[in-house]
Amino acid sequence: MPEDVLRYDQMVERALRGVVRDALEQTAKHGPLGDHHFYITFRTHQPGVRMADHIKVRHPDEMTIVLQHQFWDLIVDDDGFSVALSFSGATEHLRIPFAAITGFADPSAKFGLQFQTVDADEIDDTAPAAPAAASAPKGEETGKVVALDAFRKK
Repeated sequence: MPEDVLRYDQMVERALRGVVRDALEQTAKHGPLGDHHFYITFRTHQPGVRMADHIKVRHPDEMTIVLQHQFWDLIVDDDGFSVALSFSGATEHLRIPFAAITGFADPSAKFGLQFQTVDADEIDDTAPAAPAAASAPKGEETGKVVALDAFRKK
């Protein structure tokens, strides 16, 4: 792609991922606010995702986590977040880069976002580096705001 082209798709993607980051930062700082809770879907094989092998075996491509009542040690930085969750009674730590997230929803606010992700070798290296953003394949929308019902999988 020529260097003199503005990549609006990547700008929108970064901005909307910033919404996810801001919501998680406020939750990390103040704890869950009111009835707000989050469904976060992410690609488990994306670079930077860290989780126990036994969890990855059960979710080799994509996984949805819920941050509501039982989560601990939520830490948010510019590139992603880490959190401890309970899996079958055992506490497990996960690290999820924002670039790996494919969906974010807050059912209490009836708010949801869907993102496109791509393999690391498809990311446009000429785009600004922080935070990481993925470009969408031609003809597909990125950073789409969706109704909560559209976010939920059938």
